[in-house]
Amino acid sequence: MEITWYGLSCFRMRSRKLTVVADPYDDSVGQTLPRMRAHVVTCSHDAPGHNHVSAVRGYDHVFQWPGEYEVNGIFITGVATYHKGAVGERERNTSFVYQFEDLSVCHLGDMGVLPGREQVEILSGADVLLLPVGGGDALDAAKAVEIVTELEPKIVVPMHYALPAFNMELDEVDKFLKEMGVPAPDPLPSLKLRKSDLLVEETRVVLLDPQGVDA
Repeated sequence: MEITWYGLSCFRMRSRKLTVVADPYDDSVGQTLPRMRAHVVTCSHDAPGHNHVSAVRGYDHVFQWPGEYEVNGIFITGVATYHKGAVGERERNTSFVYQFEDLSVCHLGDMGVLPGREQVEILSGADVLLLPVGGGDALDAAKAVEIVTELEPKIVVPMHYALPAFNMELDEVDKFLKEMGVPAPDPLPSLKLRKSDLLVEETRVVLLDPQGVDA
């Protein structure tokens, strides 16, 4: 399968059976999202940085709430998590786990509050974790590292961090890399994976170049 990042929390995940776009954003964030095609669109949070469904063409399904879904033999689980706020006043966020043909991807969306034990049980075990790391109203570097320790993915792809094209005040990815204690890897245009690529004991951090984003 192939995973491509378009900045903030927006990814296209493309397998043999299904193409998913997660968290498409609108122009208010300072950047225009390239138009894409997909079978499924998922939105983690009802905000302009995560719910611009009309930027995607050809979709048959939009999922934005917790639940269990199946499309073309691919299983998608929406998990109720939280964006921000005090206990009792927290904004909802939906994290998604996508079980593709031979590997799984977990997209935490606009998560800003560490998940509880029940949520961790559902979210853990994914091969690839798409993880907000830039702070603001989402997870900062320190909390992101806690999540990695809890969920134990094979590969971590940081997202939702500072980029010049976006008008959001977020930390740069270097802060997360320092918290993880890993050197900065060379960014890739996309992540192409087979199950055999995941036979590793330690979690690997992969940086992606945001496609279609102004330098």
